[in-house]
Formats: sequence, C-alpha cells, structure tokens
Amino acid sequence: MSVDTPLRTAPAHAVRKAAPRRRPLRGLWAKVLIALLVVVEVYPLLWMFLTSVKSNDDYLNHSTWSLPTHWQWGNYAEAWTTGHIGLYLRNSLLAVVPSLALVLLMGAAAGFALQIMVWKGRSLTLLVFLAGVMVPSQMILLPLFTVYFRTGLSGTLWPLILTYTGTGLPLTVFMMATYYKSVPRELFEAATIDGAGILRMFWTISLPMVRNAILTVGLVQFFFIWNDLLVALTFTNSQDLRTVQVGLLNFTGDFGATQYGPLFAAICLNVFGTLAIYLFLNQKVMKGLTGGAVKG
Repeated sequence: MSVDTPLRTAPAHAVRKAAPRRRPLRGLWAKVLIALLVVVEVYPLLWMFLTSVKSNDDYLNHSTWSLPTHWQWGNYAEAWTTGHIGLYLRNSLLAVVPSLALVLLMGAAAGFALQIMVWKGRSLTLLVFLAGVMVPSQMILLPLFTVYFRTGLSGTLWPLILTYTGTGLPLTVFMMATYYKSVPRELFEAATIDGAGILRMFWTISLPMVRNAILTVGLVQFFFIWNDLLVALTFTNSQDLRTVQVGLLNFTGDFGATQYGPLFAAICLNVFGTLAIYLFLNQKVMKGLTGGAVKG
C-alpha cells in the first residue's frame, strides 16, 4: 500500500523565466554600421557634386578633399549647351519610355499566361524565356547590327528600342510569372463563373493586383536600359541620336583633354535625376519585392 505524497511546487521565482538581459552594445554596433554605410553611400555623391562646381585648375592642382576655390555654377550651363547633355537626355527618354512600355506590357501578359492560364507546355515555355537570360548581349550585337542595316532601321532610335525590348523580356517574364503566384486563383475562377473573358481578367483583375510588382520590375528595367552604354554605342552612328551614357564620352577632347567641371556636372544631372525617381518610388518598390516573395 502506497502513501500519496503531496506535490512539491517550485518557488515562484524559479518558475518565472529570467528577464532577458539588455545588450546596449548590440544596438550601438548596429548604429555605427548604419552610419558607416551612409557615409560610404553619400561621400561619392558629395564628392561628385563638389567636383562639378570646380574649375580644371582646382581639380588638377588641389586636393580632392578641398572645397572649390570659386564655385563654378556655369559648368552646368556649359554641360547643357556646349556639351549637349539636354539632347542626350531627350534621346535617352525617347529610347527608354517605348522600350519600357513594351517590356512591361508583354512581360505582364506572358507572366499571366504562364502562371494563371492552364495549358500544355507552359513550363517548357518558361524555361525557354529563362534561357534568354543566359545569352550575353555581346553575342547578339553583330547579327542585330546586320539586320538593322539591311532593313533600313540604322540611323534611327528603333534599333535601341527593339534591342532593349528583346533583352529585357526574359527577366521580366520570369519575375512577373513569380509575382502572379501571390494572386489568389479563386478570383479568376469567380470571374470565369461570372462570364469574364481572358482579356477582362487580365486588364481589370490581374494588373491592379500586381501594380507594385510591375512598378518594381519597371524600375529595375529602367536602370538597366538607362545605364546601358554598349548597345547605345553600337547602334547610334550620329551625335543627334546619342544617349546620355554615350554623350558623356564627348567631354573628352581630341588629345585627351577633359573638362572635368562640365563632365561631372553632366554626371550629376544624370545621377541625381535617376536617384530622385528611385527615392520617390522607394516604398512601392519595397512592397513589390516583398509581394513577390509570397507564394499563393
């Protein structure tokens, strides 16, 4: 015969978990790291701006850390007029805007067809698009140059538009197909029951739900196209068609003499303009990036 023994309860102070110790050094190191990253990112921009308002004598004969002896604000006017940076910016916009519109429209439609619509061979088709990402652009420049020359497109901006569209589609299709995974399929099933067609589901249902994704992909492709030098240098054979990246080469003279003030002024107009676009769309880009990481 066993005798029941009373249960022993642990003291209250032993049951409670020990409060986590605060680690002030961890927060301090994080702030120091963030401050260093800010300095690393901001310093080149500051140095570039200060150089853009220096004379050649200040740039060549004084320390790169020194402030300008005389602030040469006329460098921006010289870059705009003598350097024709305004013309080059216009040509870049004329090449980027149609290319970006075609890439996003066809990429969104292809992503919708590959992810939402059910048909045989869609997985193989997606692999074909992915194969396009692996093709270096240097391999296709010479064949494309021959095609554009024989079709009479040389001497226009169409070679740039068509090349940017073709090279930007593979990555855009893959990214849009990934983003469409986060869209609930029940919405399209309900729309089908209500009698909606494919075009209506694409325009009125899918596009509004992936607008942040389209904005994110569009911004990525915008920077790829805007910062391109190789394609623009290959297919632009006159000064009137040069984009901003090719036009920056004109600030070097015939004997290697460079006007550094106007050159960096032109670079500032290019860099700070695109930086303003990114800062304005930053929050929507973050939403698009996180939305693509969620699989529905």
